[in-house]
Amino acid sequence: MADVLLTVGTRKGLFVGRRTHGAWRFDDEPYFNAQAIYSIAIDTRTPHPRLLVGGDSAHWGPSVFHSDDLGRTWTEPKKAAVKFPKDTGASLERVWQLHPAAAEPDVVYAGTEPAALYRSEDRGESFELVRPLWEHPSRSQWQPGGGGEGLHTILTDARDPAAVTVAVSTAGVFRTEDGGASWQPSNSGVSAVFLPDPNPEFGQCVHKVTKDAADPDRLYLQNHWGVYRSDDGGAHWTDIGEGLPSDFGFAAVAHPHRGDTAYVFPITADADRVPADRRCRVYRTADAGKSWEPLTAGLPQGDHFGVVLRDAMCTDGADPAGLYFGNRNGEVYASADDGDSWQELASHLPDVLCVRAAVLG
Repeated sequence: MADVLLTVGTRKGLFVGRRTHGAWRFDDEPYFNAQAIYSIAIDTRTPHPRLLVGGDSAHWGPSVFHSDDLGRTWTEPKKAAVKFPKDTGASLERVWQLHPAAAEPDVVYAGTEPAALYRSEDRGESFELVRPLWEHPSRSQWQPGGGGEGLHTILTDARDPAAVTVAVSTAGVFRTEDGGASWQPSNSGVSAVFLPDPNPEFGQCVHKVTKDAADPDRLYLQNHWGVYRSDDGGAHWTDIGEGLPSDFGFAAVAHPHRGDTAYVFPITADADRVPADRRCRVYRTADAGKSWEPLTAGLPQGDHFGVVLRDAMCTDGADPAGLYFGNRNGEVYASADDGDSWQELASHLPDVLCVRAAVLG
């Protein structure tokens, strides 16, 4: 069983666990005490992994930190890594996403609130605003979702560094194929049930998008009502929610190696944000959404109220895949067999906001 690093971002700090020789152990104390950790990236593109964290201090505000020793020590740049230029009239609320680019070894993207995309060319130590998206003609009509106006999903393409897909709550999916010089809404087929026109060009409340392991043009999308699949890189979407107990939810994760395989965690409703049927269940499709199966072995069997947020479920890249999720009850669960069985790794943590894991060595 491979050694794994697991990072758990919570409302009150970052918890770091390690699986060594099959046994799990968490560090004695959390890092970034009392800071809300909204985003984590584990950059494994070089022999020495770099951890990136988007923290938010109630006193000092948001910042991006990095560690080159697996979380034992952390560095904060002397100048703010992510900052809105004065002419935008905006100020940074939080960093929702940190994403090492698939095709450019030193490039890291950041997604923020207010919804904006930033690009770093020094592995996340400094970032610049991607202005064409910030200045998109539709921006004045973007509205914040229940959690704010956040750019929370960034997908890059190993075949083409100029191709980037992002998702914004509540503006929907946008794509560029020219390195960010221009952006097009990419929401055809995704419903916005809360708008007068339920099929707008943009304005959908997309919660998360993930990419298929075998076909990089196949994407899976968890919407504010609706689970969808695209087979053309996001140009068109098809509803694949049939067979789920609810098609409302936040998280969506693709298997790291197996095509047609993805995972979601259904929530009862936008007005009743508890697990569907009050059951702690991850649902898996192995046929690109034609069917779904509940994964429950080792998970709580009684009434359960722990909601999994959009970035609080992940895989570790292993094969079989390690899967992990944390919830708003402060519980963290892990599977080492593609989700077939689970064990509880931690409980009574603060509200879990995001989870990231990676195989070491």
